[in-house]
Amino acid sequence: MAGRRVALKSIDWLAFAERVPLNQRSMFNALKTRSDAISAKLTSLPEAPVAIDWSFYRSKVAKVGMVDEFEKKFKALQVPEPVDTQTSAINAQEAEANKSASAYIAASKNRIAEFEEKMNKLNSMVPFDQMTIDDLNDVFPETKLDKVKHPYWPHKPIAEL
Repeated sequence: MAGRRVALKSIDWLAFAERVPLNQRSMFNALKTRSDAISAKLTSLPEAPVAIDWSFYRSKVAKVGMVDEFEKKFKALQVPEPVDTQTSAINAQEAEANKSASAYIAASKNRIAEFEEKMNKLNSMVPFDQMTIDDLNDVFPETKLDKVKHPYWPHKPIAEL
């Protein structure tokens, strides 16, 4: 039964709740309550539909053959289940999102390593109030003035100012 298959798919509500912003908590609680109500209703239904007692209807219906005709049509009835056409597309999107997320995580870890290296450099340098111009030029070489190439003040090309 399709209801049982749906009921077997569970949602990790704790992990879901961690990702919900505080201003949307009431909507999340309403969604969870509704989902729990639907899930409870699905689990309360029997696995197979209740069998129809055709002999009872034969004894109650006056027209002969009418119940037999209904029974024959009922047994011939086939209700098609909808074909799942979206799962493969969703799985492809999920794989693409996982790939881009893992690439982003790797790039972020590289940036974190670079920033930690810069932080270690900044934490290990001489404090600015105790630093000389030579110390500043050693730590930050881009601040060093090239007096040979540009002998006049400001010792840098005007375009860089």
